[in-house]
Amino acid sequence: MLAETQDEDQIIARVAAIDIGKAELVCCVRVPAEGDRRKRLQEVSTHSTMTRSLMELANHLVDLRIERVVMEATSDYWKPVFYLLEAHGLEPWLVNARDVKHLPGRPKTDVLDSVWLCKVAERQMLRPSFVPPAPIRRLRDLTRYRADLVGTRTAEKNRVEKLLEDACIKLSVVASDIFGVSGREMMAALIAGERNPSRLAQLARTRMRGEDQRT
Repeated sequence: MLAETQDEDQIIARVAAIDIGKAELVCCVRVPAEGDRRKRLQEVSTHSTMTRSLMELANHLVDLRIERVVMEATSDYWKPVFYLLEAHGLEPWLVNARDVKHLPGRPKTDVLDSVWLCKVAERQMLRPSFVPPAPIRRLRDLTRYRADLVGTRTAEKNRVEKLLEDACIKLSVVASDIFGVSGREMMAALIAGERNPSRLAQLARTRMRGEDQRT
């Protein structure tokens, strides 16, 4: 037997969606119409991705009392938009493009794409990706940059050792770390033109000198 039920309205009242490109973005805003909450008012606008334009957009969204701003994770272009909206007290959501692509009816143009994304977001059909808080983001950027620098340094050390091997200079045989104090002084002497093995051996320091004498 069929029975009458009453479902709660799951539509987010004030929502915005942004389609982000490198030089500009398209923002769609949907808010309730005055006097009739079943009708929606919609605004689609294009903005530059420069800081001043983004600040104007953020202030406009704050004035409209937007509850949620949805954007796709497009390359790294989303980061300045996300961080600036967050700093203005808005609630930006970063959604994974893979979660959005499977939904039917997606258009191909940027303007229609932002409208479609906004309609999907207001019906709460999207889930946000995890974006860590600002302190964690700064720490993550620092550690990733450090890892890149360490990788670059290791690659350069390997390249120098290969060059020495190609020149039949077996410095890595007598020095476990050719970039230690002794190894660097020997390489500096070689660059300066020193070719006498005895003089180069005199540049050995501390433990390396002791091992050289034992051998």
